[in-house]
Amino acid sequence: MQRMNQPHSNKSLGAFLAVGLGALVISGCAAQAISAEGDVALPAWQRGFEPMNPMIKMAPAYGDRSKGAHGTFGQFAPNFMAPWHTHSESYDGVVISGVMTNPFAGEENPPKMGPGSYWHVPGKSVHTTACISDTPCEFYFNSKGAFDFIPVK
Repeated sequence: MQRMNQPHSNKSLGAFLAVGLGALVISGCAAQAISAEGDVALPAWQRGFEPMNPMIKMAPAYGDRSKGAHGTFGQFAPNFMAPWHTHSESYDGVVISGVMTNPFAGEENPPKMGPGSYWHVPGKSVHTTACISDTPCEFYFNSKGAFDFIPVK
């Protein structure tokens, strides 16, 4: 797998997000994930983030992350590292703001990823994801399968 150490342009981030955001509907000030086709425009301030715990928030883009294919926005608190874990399904992620790392088992110096940076995690790969900046990190991730979190002991 090729790792990228250089941040990408906002054009590449925009292109990646445009592909995955085709199924949003805005209801009031919160986004509702649906399976629909048609034109959508979602201002960032209208995404409905929900706390998963005190350090992590998530907002739907499309699909239902508990049931299958989905696109999801995430926010990590500053200087937060998730416990080492796996997921049943592969996923792809892009940093929107802040500086993140996504070390895999045995990796001692993972690249620092700023806005526009991309990572891929194969299903069942032991890894962690961290916000290493003093400001919150925001990212987008999508998967063809349901999201789960399996801690590694």
